[in-house]
Amino acid sequence: MIPTWAQLVYLLCAVAFILALKGLSGPRTARAGNLIGAGAAVVACALPFAYMERMDNVPLILIAIAIGSAGGVFGAQRVQMTQMPQMVALFNGVGGGAAALVALLELEVLVDVEAGDYGGWFVLVATAFTIFVGSVSFAGSVITFAKLQDLMTSRPIVFPGLAGVFGGTLLGGLVLSGLLVAEPTMWAGIVLALLGLAFGVLLVVPVGGADVPIVISLLNAFTGLTVAAGGYVLSNTLLLVAGTLVGASGTLLTLLMAKAMGRSVANILFGALKGGSTLGSGEASDRPVRSAGPADAAIMLGYADRVIIVPGYGLAVAQAQHTLRELVDVLIERGTQVDYAIHPVAGRMPGHMNVLLAEAQVPYEQLKEMDDINGDFKDADVVLVVGANDVVNPAAKTTPGAPIYGMPILNADEAKQVIFMKRSMRPGFAGIENELLFEETTTLLFGDAKETMSKLLSAVKAL
Repeated sequence: MIPTWAQLVYLLCAVAFILALKGLSGPRTARAGNLIGAGAAVVACALPFAYMERMDNVPLILIAIAIGSAGGVFGAQRVQMTQMPQMVALFNGVGGGAAALVALLELEVLVDVEAGDYGGWFVLVATAFTIFVGSVSFAGSVITFAKLQDLMTSRPIVFPGLAGVFGGTLLGGLVLSGLLVAEPTMWAGIVLALLGLAFGVLLVVPVGGADVPIVISLLNAFTGLTVAAGGYVLSNTLLLVAGTLVGASGTLLTLLMAKAMGRSVANILFGALKGGSTLGSGEASDRPVRSAGPADAAIMLGYADRVIIVPGYGLAVAQAQHTLRELVDVLIERGTQVDYAIHPVAGRMPGHMNVLLAEAQVPYEQLKEMDDINGDFKDADVVLVVGANDVVNPAAKTTPGAPIYGMPILNADEAKQVIFMKRSMRPGFAGIENELLFEETTTLLFGDAKETMSKLLSAVKAL
């Protein structure tokens, strides 16, 4: 039994997790929220060593903690801003896999005791749920990591009979879960875990393009729910609270991201089965466009009264955010009104651009969400698009059948002039042409974003 004092400490840790989540909801309090959550997690992990009377395999536990901590620190320090979604997917998958393994170990104990000694059938329901859904989260997260890391194709993978195999695997998991609850055996738990791994792969491989980060968020919710169920199995209230927080926040984030894409979660998961996906052909266009050099673009910016910056994933790849901030500072000093227009799914995940620009010390007041700034584009003299593509593609409004049709976009096409910084004519993440590139009001500025931004900054200073 957990002593009363330890339960009170667990309760304080649970409160700290809630405060941490609240802190993470705003940029000014995010750092403090992160530290509070991390501190509570350290206390919660160390607490069992203080009250457990019998600690089997302590050396192995400490070795595992050391290896995991070293891997986490190394990964966090080495990961690039552009790879943050992959890291989230990988860490999330490890959490789901750990929950499934713990549930399997608990099942081994439950098999050898009488039903009355472990709380009855509901504990077995929670165990089966944790094994299956935790395995789904682990396998699915590994696939999303591989897709975003270019270890496998990011295109949807479908094959004849996929729907039948998918449905059969899910049905098999449900049937085996029922058998495990009726008669707990280790073989049922192991086969259930294997079915979960297969189902996780089948769930994610048909997803491609900009839908992949949304699935990461959904799998994050799955992991939270498995941790909560695992907390019930282990009679650990802290795991129950923490898992519920992750599950609820992950679910809400998934729904918000799907809304930002203008699609339902069901369409995102199963759209490829009927030909729908946020990934097109990916072929570069050879249609004529109007292009210019940094000096011409500098003149357009230097004599504009109202400028809106639209940052995207390409800005993160080029690490040009610091130079962009310098450019904006120069324009503001000259009396130009400048704001950043942030699309909810700019980059790879919500908040990606906010974090990137915060790293460059961009004042948060200059960052405007899509709903707040979309009405201002018609009054903008110049819109500077840096590394973004799909979030300003008018096809989302004008081309039924396009992979991104129905997705809310930033109304850059309504501005008087658009400067579009691109490395080449290759399409964005959705793999389709952007009609904004071919408008008469659009001027393309080709080149690496960081190098071209430096030239643009120098040209604006020279005006």
